[in-house]
Amino acid sequence: MNAPSLRASSRLFAPNSCLTNGIQTRLLHKTRPPHQIPQPRPFVPDVPTFLTLIGRGLHKHASKFPSWESLFSLTTPELKELGIEPPRNRRYLLQWMQRYRKGALGPGGDFEFVRDGKAILKVATPPASVVSDAKWVVNVPNGEEGGDAAASESLPRPKGYIVRGLKSIAGPYATPLPEEAGAVVKVTEGMWEQRQGRKIDGGERRRAEVRFKRRSAERREEREAEAMAKM
Repeated sequence: MNAPSLRASSRLFAPNSCLTNGIQTRLLHKTRPPHQIPQPRPFVPDVPTFLTLIGRGLHKHASKFPSWESLFSLTTPELKELGIEPPRNRRYLLQWMQRYRKGALGPGGDFEFVRDGKAILKVATPPASVVSDAKWVVNVPNGEEGGDAAASESLPRPKGYIVRGLKSIAGPYATPLPEEAGAVVKVTEGMWEQRQGRKIDGGERRRAEVRFKRRSAERREEREAEAMAKM
């Protein structure tokens, strides 16, 4: 048997590389661990609230996700099939889903007492076990809008909120209650939104082209002005 025949016969018995690669790819896909489904939080109890907080108009897609689990189990192609457009909105949503899994949340993410999208904050004096004259901002159960909070280490101290003066509470989206009885923070559209950067001269990809065309136009205008002046 000559050499070409030997090579042909060897190819018949050799494994199909394309088929083998395809099987390996499918096996890898099947063994990939599923997406982690994080637990809802008091300030983020459902999908509409989550989409409202992260902004960019994504709350209008809330009806496309029947449950919390369905949202956090989706991939980029599946989001595309659902009509989440443009692509940057899909990337933004996936980024926020990953941030949520890691606990990197925006204002109010660490609230423990929330009712109807509203959290009550109060000024509290540290308990006797804490040697400090500073006042704390604590999140109290709803229905305790009046007066200062009782000093307690069990009440959550949300990040980003501080006491100014005697009883004023300062922090993101904190609205004072009447008679300096604390503050209220409500779920607000875009409360956690990461603002989009502004492209300068077309962005990095087109910056050189845009600036070249601008210089060319300026030189052309200068030549035309000189020609007009000589006439």
